Amino acid sequence: MSFRRWAVVLSGVVALAAIAAPARADLKIGVVNYSKLMQESPQAKAAQDALRGEFAGKQKELQTQQQTLKSKEDSLQRDSATMTADQRTAAERDLRDGNRELQLKVQQYQDDFNARQNEELSKLQKTLVEEVQNYAQGQKFDLVLADGVIFASPVLDITPQVLSGLQARGVRAPTSGAGAGSSSGGTAPSKGTAPKGTSTPK
Repeated sequence: MSFRRWAVVLSGVVALAAIAAPARADLKIGVVNYSKLMQESPQAKAAQDALRGEFAGKQKELQTQQQTLKSKEDSLQRDSATMTADQRTAAERDLRDGNRELQLKVQQYQDDFNARQNEELSKLQKTLVEEVQNYAQGQKFDLVLADGVIFASPVLDITPQVLSGLQARGVRAPTSGAGAGSSSGGTAPSKGTAPKGTSTPK
């Protein structure tokens, strides 16, 4: 899971004036690379780890259920010729019901994950903006621009300094959202996709 695409959203939020100042020739301007902050800041990495840990248990449960259904489907295909009509009908019904149940669980998983991801991104966005503002104000910048700038001299780049500030700031212990698994391990899915190894049944 990556937060990279959210940098586009953040860039629109933080193309801001750090200190209100009248137009003049000696403006002190800085540029910050939000894509880099989203990838390398300890707060971004902590948010990703929190989501992985929070949803790993539910993801594993869905994968196990999918594997069980696949075994039932294989058995039905293998033994169909030797089954009675009633046995085949019952097996097909059981498989349909299991697939329907799994599909609902996967959808709920996606909804829960997306909601929690949005929460974490909102908190991360606030932290990054605050750090940029604090640094800009402390260093008497008049204007700080984010991603989307066509060209900027490297001497204007304040990303390393902001990143250092974020590293010094440390990471607060994450709080888990309600209704999600708390086991560690596993891989958090990307927003809008089924869990790794779990396809949405038809």
